[in-house]
Amino acid sequence: MDYQDSLHLLSQCGLGALVLSGDGTILAVNETGDRLLHGEGKLQGRPLPEQMLALSMESAAYVCPAFGEYLLRCPSPEVSGLPEGAQLLVFRDATKDARHDMLMHVVNKMSDAMLLCDAESRILLLNDPLIQMESIETKNVLGENVSVVYSMRDGTDMNIPEVIRTRKPKLNHRQHYTTRYGRDVDAVSNHYPVIQNGQVLGGFSIHKDWSTVNDLHRQLIDLREKLRTKPTDGKGKGNTLSAKYHFEDIIHISASMNKAVSRCRQVAQSDSSVMLYGETGTGKELFAQSIHNASRRADGPFLAINCAAIPENLLESLLFGTEKGAYTGAERRPGLFEQADGGTLLLDEINSMNINLQAKLLRVLQDGMVRRVGGASEIRVNVRVLSNINIPTYQAIEENKLRRDLFYRLGVVNINIPPLRERREDIPILAKTFIMQCNEKMVRNVQNIDEAVLEQFDAYGWPGNVRELQHAIEYAMNILPDDMGIITPDYIPEHISHGVQQEQIPAVRQTVIPAAPEGSLHTAIHGMEYNSICAALRESGGNISEAARTLQMSRQNLQYRIKKYQIDVKKLCQS
Repeated sequence: MDYQDSLHLLSQCGLGALVLSGDGTILAVNETGDRLLHGEGKLQGRPLPEQMLALSMESAAYVCPAFGEYLLRCPSPEVSGLPEGAQLLVFRDATKDARHDMLMHVVNKMSDAMLLCDAESRILLLNDPLIQMESIETKNVLGENVSVVYSMRDGTDMNIPEVIRTRKPKLNHRQHYTTRYGRDVDAVSNHYPVIQNGQVLGGFSIHKDWSTVNDLHRQLIDLREKLRTKPTDGKGKGNTLSAKYHFEDIIHISASMNKAVSRCRQVAQSDSSVMLYGETGTGKELFAQSIHNASRRADGPFLAINCAAIPENLLESLLFGTEKGAYTGAERRPGLFEQADGGTLLLDEINSMNINLQAKLLRVLQDGMVRRVGGASEIRVNVRVLSNINIPTYQAIEENKLRRDLFYRLGVVNINIPPLRERREDIPILAKTFIMQCNEKMVRNVQNIDEAVLEQFDAYGWPGNVRELQHAIEYAMNILPDDMGIITPDYIPEHISHGVQQEQIPAVRQTVIPAAPEGSLHTAIHGMEYNSICAALRESGGNISEAARTLQMSRQNLQYRIKKYQIDVKKLCQS
């Protein structure tokens, strides 16, 4: 078929078409193509508009000729008579396709689960949150009736067929059901009919996992309880959650911790923002509360919120407050910034906050003004903001978990809290402190900890830091017999002993020693330790400092072990 006849035929079929020369000039265009491109009969002889260039490429990209309008290229038929070097481009109106793709993207990014059925209650669509909640694959249930896929635990009928039949929505309905694959679901749901021009096309349900709803309710109740006004002795404001820890509660003897505490004492006197970096379990909130209690704001409120534990939409409401009607069920309620006015607000795990919410937080920090969700007016607040982060700040910025400009606002002063493995000299005093705390809590009378246990603690890596040490002591106190007053190696967690044997002691050349008697695990550990020390001393030529570096322990600890095992270093190196 001649290309000119094809242009006319394609236009009758509702398809746009144009002939494009090798240099990008439009040589001919049919009536439908002129209309879709808004050419007004003036396209012929002109270059293809830049925003339309995707039509000349073999791709599935949408082209947007005007606001809200989209085109897609179609396969071109074989035609004759085309000018040399020219090509026939066929395209169609794809506005509905583009809007469908965008809506599907939105539907799958919703936090709520959604199920869509046709008028016969056959499943048309499950969004991604529903697939996750029910562990169902769409392809396995598509086109099947909901009554075949789901069964109500109380024996009643599913709600979607009911709303399709009655044409009336059913809201805030809690339901327990089981999928045909055996997955039990407890959800609170809204069910709606889909009605167009008086015709019922189907129905859909919006589900929220009840366990999630319950958790959020519990968090809100707990938060309100903590923020509830309490009577005081008449000093200060007498409100709110208070900070209970002081710098005196930070147990340490190491120089690195002393440096961190000293810096925090100094910055406590100002109102500058402080960002605390430390691994999990290093005691970041302990430092934050101590800063507050040593500041001029000590009589004011201290509020803390874990940014990783609360969903983004709820976190925004909790931080900035809400006005009545801001969303369904919203009440007029002050946010944490307002409630912390005159005091301190701690943002725990700030790197877990959504990057878009960080932008709103930045504005509050810059202006000192907060606007409630759904509100029109701004409220001035006087709050000192402290923040915690559990990954290095440069890493959080590079991974787009922390805005650079927010870091400059929150990190006016940066304090690094050293991990326990970098301050091992604090382990004995920390262990003793935890023993005393457990004695009081568990009504025990444990006096001390065996030196062999401290040696294993000294060799362990402590990935969980001080919190892991505390749990190790509590574990030992729970299983220690009532008639024992000292924690021995037999009662510490096995993974710590395992870590000493296989992870902390380097693989050095073994030295043959007189056979140790067969027996307990404790004996085997000492035998391995003895071998490793002798091998390191041999390889270092008796240099204790060099051997200590090889064994990754302090020189003092190595000298203690040499004395303990009665090793004659001079004879060992001569043998």
